[in-house]
Formats: sequence, structure tokens, C-alpha cells
Amino acid sequence: MSHMLIFGLGYTAARLAEAVRAMGWTVDATGSAGNIAFTDKGAVHAALAKATHVVSSVPPSGGSDPVLDRYGDALGAQWLGYLSSTGVYGDAEGAWVDESAPTGGGRRQDRAACDARWLEAGARVFRLPGIYGPGRSAFDRVKSGKANRIDLPGQVFSRIHVDDIVAGIIAGFDGPEGAYNLADDLPCPQNTVIEEVSRLLGKAPPPLQTLEDANLSPMALGFYSENRRVANGKAKRVLGWQPAYRDYRAGLRALL
Repeated sequence: MSHMLIFGLGYTAARLAEAVRAMGWTVDATGSAGNIAFTDKGAVHAALAKATHVVSSVPPSGGSDPVLDRYGDALGAQWLGYLSSTGVYGDAEGAWVDESAPTGGGRRQDRAACDARWLEAGARVFRLPGIYGPGRSAFDRVKSGKANRIDLPGQVFSRIHVDDIVAGIIAGFDGPEGAYNLADDLPCPQNTVIEEVSRLLGKAPPPLQTLEDANLSPMALGFYSENRRVANGKAKRVLGWQPAYRDYRAGLRALL
């Protein structure tokens, strides 16, 4: 029987756990929603000993990768997957980036370093843009009054529905190691998504604001400091993956 160990049972990894359990797999996981404490070396090593597949969604900490630092020596016999970020590519001034683009030049330098370490370990590294899905989407921000429209002509983002990430990881079970961008087919301005959600909800969209007037958090400001379109052709070509939600319209309709 296939058995998965997930390091960091967060939003996306929890959806993955549900999917593989539905396939008849067993799952162990660390994190507040998991059944194993990350610091319990005995329990983690026992789970690793029976794991056929290991997935980490643990972000960098202190400039390094906590999973590889603590348990890297016990990895290698299993199928390895790592949930990374397309932020490793940095700012492309709106241009397309694929897996051949250089990494480590943007604000996500720690993430890029961890990404590289997992590649060296033989993992399938899934580079993810903005993630949305049930309970985590522009619908929630518009309904709560926390959505912003920022006046930045030419600014575009890529995004991905959480269930398409899960499908991409599962497709990667039979694919070669390496990096894979998982993004939908239509990068677009965040304003476009907010406007569509407002229309679907019958609400007036929030007013356009400058970055300065929007009073965004440092994390959100970093989000707007980079501009790129993420190409997904390798995952389609090599893994046979296709996003079920090919653009924000399809994804929003499913959430509505």
C-alpha cells in the first residue's frame, strides 16, 4: 500500500492528503493539523521508514530548510515532492518565465535556496504562484471589504486553483524529478479578478488606489513588487497535466 508522509499539513497539503486517501493511501503528517510532531524524531523516522512518498510544504526558516536540515539524511529512498514558489524567479517585468529561467534574484532568495536543495535531493519541485480555492479566494476578500484594486498598469500575476495543484502533484508521481511550474493558462491583473468577483456578487468593485494610499502590509507590497507571467508548458508536456480551471473565470465559477 502506498503511504505518504507530509511535512506541513497546511491548506494545499491538506487537500492533497484528502485526495490520496480517496485513492486508498495512508497518510501521516506533521503540523498543527497533523498526527506527528515535527520535533518528534522517533515518530518522524518511523513514518519515513514506511513512506513511499514524501511531500514537504514547509517554508524556509532562518534562511534554511527545516525539513532537510533535520531529516535530510533519512530521505532519498522515497518519492520526494516539494511545494515551492514561482517567487524564486523574481521580477520579470511582465515577461513569461519557465523552468529554465534563472532563480534567486528576487525577494524569495531563501525560498530559491531551498528549492535548489530539494532539486539536488532528487525531488519533484512544484513552483506555485498565487493559490486560491474554497475558503481562500477573492470572494472572501471582497465579501469582507479587504479587497484592493491597485493602480499599476501592466501589472500581471499568475494563479492556480488548489485542486489543480493536487492534480499536478499526483501527475508527478509517475514523472521525472525536476522543477515544474503549476499555473493556470491566463495570467492577468489582480484588478481583473477583483472586478469579476464584484460583478458575480453584485457589488461595486473597490476604488482604484495607489500603492501608497492602499496601506498594504510589507508582504502584500512584496507581492506587487514583482511582475511576471508563469508558463506551465513543461508540466503539461512531461507530466500530462492539464489544469481543470484554465483561467480565473473557470475557477471563480466553481467557487461560486
